[in-house]
Amino acid sequence: MANNGVKISFDPIKEVVIHEFVQLDMDDLLRERVTPAGTLPLLWCDGMLYSFQSMPMTRDIIKDYLMGKIHWAEVHYTKMDRYQQVMNLNDEHFGSGEMKIRVIDTTKSQLHKSFVKWLKGNI
Repeated sequence: MANNGVKISFDPIKEVVIHEFVQLDMDDLLRERVTPAGTLPLLWCDGMLYSFQSMPMTRDIIKDYLMGKIHWAEVHYTKMDRYQQVMNLNDEHFGSGEMKIRVIDTTKSQLHKSFVKWLKGNI
């Protein structure tokens, strides 16, 4: 196949700035992923279940992003030794009783492995 002169580059994230991190009970972490439109997935890596909220894409945040620095406004986490593809949340507020929340295994991501290593060293 001919190369049409397109250059492909890889420029990984060099820094993650975490503005706040909070340990939650498992049920509270699951509960926060429930929205009126359904559920949002959680992330799992090396014994930690977590979610993060990115900062709004302002001009300064975009500039940082292009320089390899990302900002996570808030990280919520709990320990979970073994990976599970789906977590069940039983809560009386949902009428039907049980909500299923997907969990994405991020152990193949160097960024997420580095984050979890940092998190474990700072809790």
